[in-house]
Amino acid sequence: MRFVDEFREPELISKTAEEIRRLAGTERHYRLMEVCGGHTHAIYRFGLKDILPANIELIHGPGCPVCVLPMGRIDDGLSIAQQPDVIFAAFGDMMRVPGTQGSPLEHKARGMDVRIVYSPSDALKLARLNPDKHVMFFAIGFETTAPSTALTMMRGRAEGIRNFSVFCNHVTIIPAIRAILDSPDMRLDAFIGPGHVSTVIGCRPYEWIAQNERKPIVVSGFEPLDMLQSIVMLLRQLKAGEAKVENQYKRVVPWEGNRAALRAIAEVFQLRPYFEWRGLGFISQSALRINDKYAEWDAEQRFEVPGIRVTDPKAAQCGEVLKGVLKPHQCKLFGRECTPEHPIGALMVSSEGSCAAYHSYEHRKAAMVTSLSSIA
Repeated sequence: MRFVDEFREPELISKTAEEIRRLAGTERHYRLMEVCGGHTHAIYRFGLKDILPANIELIHGPGCPVCVLPMGRIDDGLSIAQQPDVIFAAFGDMMRVPGTQGSPLEHKARGMDVRIVYSPSDALKLARLNPDKHVMFFAIGFETTAPSTALTMMRGRAEGIRNFSVFCNHVTIIPAIRAILDSPDMRLDAFIGPGHVSTVIGCRPYEWIAQNERKPIVVSGFEPLDMLQSIVMLLRQLKAGEAKVENQYKRVVPWEGNRAALRAIAEVFQLRPYFEWRGLGFISQSALRINDKYAEWDAEQRFEVPGIRVTDPKAAQCGEVLKGVLKPHQCKLFGRECTPEHPIGALMVSSEGSCAAYHSYEHRKAAMVTSLSSIA
């Protein structure tokens, strides 16, 4: 398959959906977690949930890096940006994520120098163009985006650009999956493995899930046929009583990962002893910090960081949604107090947030059906 249309071919989708119905039968309920937020959006965008049998339940996992970042880390980054002559640079999906005193965009409206960048190298370019300012890049993401941050820091060090630093919030996927499996209120049968993260780390790191936890996992692409084929592969394993790691996304994901990207991560970063995740609490060795070799470019070492810890608003149920305990629409604030226009939680802001996905597709679809019914 070479072109995207081939992954959306209606006849193949129908045949694959029929195979899923045949494999699923009716005697058992299956709970499959798609770890990646990109998969959650694909499920809603393409209406895949509507063609699956009722006994296959898709659970949304914590694979949205913006969503799992606790409010305290946002406040910490903004506290640095409040210092004179500091430019706060971050990706666009961070701009409307609320801290306790407002989002970066709201701080910009109050006069803070906040810039949207499309890559870490854009932030480094800002530092070159503003030698009288200090540019702090608010780095975020799983292992997917960590290599680009690492390479940018390596370039900044090589060029001797000292008015640039990184506030590192890169997290790692494996400890998050382990925390979910250890959660007493979560029962899962299998995982749809994250496609983007796996382009960097490969498939081998997931082997413990199959070997120790006896849960099948299939690394999946993001098109409709990718997702449906991955579900077929999981059901075949479950029906056969097997648990192994399979790679559906072979056209992109190498089994051993991207070795050049992994070398860049190892050059710049090391594991933190622990890190706080929204909804999951503190998880050991679940995030990256900048190593001492690059300390001069580490915002947490260059500036005084308050280390703020903040709980989510009591009424918001972001943690339960992130863990898959609740569906987005089951949150008390969903679609009422918390909307994309006025988000209370990060899950309604991020392009990978499950609440944003549900609101964009399922919520509007339900509203349209209700409206049409009233007209009829």
